[in-house]
Amino acid sequence: MLEYSRKPVKEIDFNDVRIASFVSESDQNIDIDTVNSFGEEWIKFSSFSEEEIKNAGDQYFDIVTEEICNSSSVVLDMGCGTGRWSKYLANRVNFIEAIDPSKAVLSASHLTKDLNNVRVTQAGVDSIPFADESFDFAMGVGVYHHIPDTQKAVRDTVKKIKKGGYLLIYLYYSLDNRGAGYKFIFKMSTIIRKIVSSMPNRLKKITCDFIALFVYLPFVMLARLFKMFSPKGGIWEKIPLSYYHDKSWNIIKNDALDRFGTPLEQRFSKKELVQILESCGMEDVVVSDGLPYWHAVGRKMK
Repeated sequence: MLEYSRKPVKEIDFNDVRIASFVSESDQNIDIDTVNSFGEEWIKFSSFSEEEIKNAGDQYFDIVTEEICNSSSVVLDMGCGTGRWSKYLANRVNFIEAIDPSKAVLSASHLTKDLNNVRVTQAGVDSIPFADESFDFAMGVGVYHHIPDTQKAVRDTVKKIKKGGYLLIYLYYSLDNRGAGYKFIFKMSTIIRKIVSSMPNRLKKITCDFIALFVYLPFVMLARLFKMFSPKGGIWEKIPLSYYHDKSWNIIKNDALDRFGTPLEQRFSKKELVQILESCGMEDVVVSDGLPYWHAVGRKMK
């Protein structure tokens, strides 16, 4: 277990566990409304089955090899949310520090309570409480596109990685590999997102559940139907929301809230993702061609 580089601002007592908190008013690269929104989201969706975690994890970590992440790796889970990625990796690595600036740390602490090699800490990207070059591997899965200055957030994370270490990152894609019709549907959904994300919390959750049922689910069922009759044709993959064809109802509802309930969202092309990583000192960048778009891994220059 790594030592903190400074004393915590406070400690949170939760289920006989003390969670050190380093979040303070001096943190600048943070959108408070978005952090609070995710805190509420991860409290609502605080439980995932082993199958749900493995299903999603196998997709995000498809490009993470044994060389990149192994039994000797000390890992930073940046913006851990419920801690599901820490749980996914726990039996493959030496130790994981899971950090998040929101009250999602309560959910993460509960989900990982039986894992002796995972510690949960409340901290944002401005306040990562560890010395530079402390980690062999870091991951920011679905995190940086919700931070005001994405590139600075990535750079601040890279500082904590040892030379020769690796970073796995997933950023919402700008639909750079999609057609005009798909992009039009997305623009309409963005208008809806801006309205829904500004709603009171309870109404927002109800609205997002409605969207999951009457928008997501019909597209998902259509993708499943097309895949059933033409599994190798690839037509089903062009259907909006086809990514969820093999996802549970719990995941669909969770992601509907994630998509439409979040105040701050940024999107990046495959080229922009590579540029961000390289500008932050990463090399040998590999971008997965598989869903979800785009996730990539890079190595910190020696």
